[in-house]
Amino acid sequence: MLRYWTAGESHGPALVALVDGFPAGLAVDKTLIDAELVRRQGGYGRGGRQRIETDSVTFLSGLWRGTTLGSPLALEVINRDAKLEKLEDVDRPRPGHADLAGAVKHLGGVRAVLERASARETAARVAAGALARQLLSLFGIEVGGWVTELGGIVLGDRIGTLPELRIFRDASEIYSLHPERDAEVTSLIDCVGKEGDTLGGVVTVRVDGLPIGLGTHAQWDRKLDGRLAQAVMAVQAIKGVEIGMGFAAARRRGSEVHDPIHYDPAARDGTQLGFTRPTNNAGGLEAGMTNGQPLVIKAAMKPISTLRKPLESVNLRTKQAEEAAYERSDVCAVSACSVIVESVVAFEVAAAVVDKFGGDSVEEMLARWRLYHDLARSR
Repeated sequence: MLRYWTAGESHGPALVALVDGFPAGLAVDKTLIDAELVRRQGGYGRGGRQRIETDSVTFLSGLWRGTTLGSPLALEVINRDAKLEKLEDVDRPRPGHADLAGAVKHLGGVRAVLERASARETAARVAAGALARQLLSLFGIEVGGWVTELGGIVLGDRIGTLPELRIFRDASEIYSLHPERDAEVTSLIDCVGKEGDTLGGVVTVRVDGLPIGLGTHAQWDRKLDGRLAQAVMAVQAIKGVEIGMGFAAARRRGSEVHDPIHYDPAARDGTQLGFTRPTNNAGGLEAGMTNGQPLVIKAAMKPISTLRKPLESVNLRTKQAEEAAYERSDVCAVSACSVIVESVVAFEVAAAVVDKFGGDSVEEMLARWRLYHDLARSR
């Protein structure tokens, strides 16, 4: 079982991801992980914290001469803005944040809650996801994510391979596939920022090269769509998750939703084993299992809950009405959200690959991958 945990506070010394069950024999490229950490810090509308931090990963365990050992991996991302011991508590909880519920739950102060609830924690998840992507690449599995809607402006997708789409995304200040519309979106972000408000949006992640049969139909908690939905929904500020057509499927007839199955003998040697579909409304998942089509998942991010023009709140000491506290924050972090969702999806897909093909070593996994496809083609 491939899994991970994170530890660390927003202004503590560091963030840590502890990855367990990672196979031995993968030569890790640290620069690829650092590149994803840098992308997470980017995107138009970010706050001053991103000018302080220069995120990079350090491996504290699990590597020998740059190659995974099969033992737990500890990944550390240092906080350069480490000042937790100097910070005062917060008396006025922010609507939409963990402040009030967490303070009541733990019978303590807001600071103890907001430091861990902060989206700064996602730097550790991005590091773990970037590591998982390197495992997936050995099997020809690619992951890509981008912004498809921001502040109510619908930007949409493009047709193309993931390498082709990344060219458009990387040319965009907001990580969309339509850099020609950046000025329209950045102008909105600037306007909203001057008003002391914040913006949310929608991000899309696509995974190509998946084999048929990752996940399972046999038990509810092991269905891959359920595991993906949990991983994405657990990202800070995410309020909705769709796979494939998502909610739109509920508004159409079955004949307009389900993807017909065809067979092309010329494509028999691929991971789809010759089975093709003219559409991908299912988003690559049926009954908790991959069906050989690209996996497509969308996530809706609410506007950040820390507002420079605060909403009404209550002082927890006096119980008197006051404005909510303000902690340094972003106007819009939807671009960063696309990187984070991409990372958590990559890790869950890698976990499903390990479940299916074993996780002791990369060499054994690749052999089982080939054997599985040979057996499937022989039927």
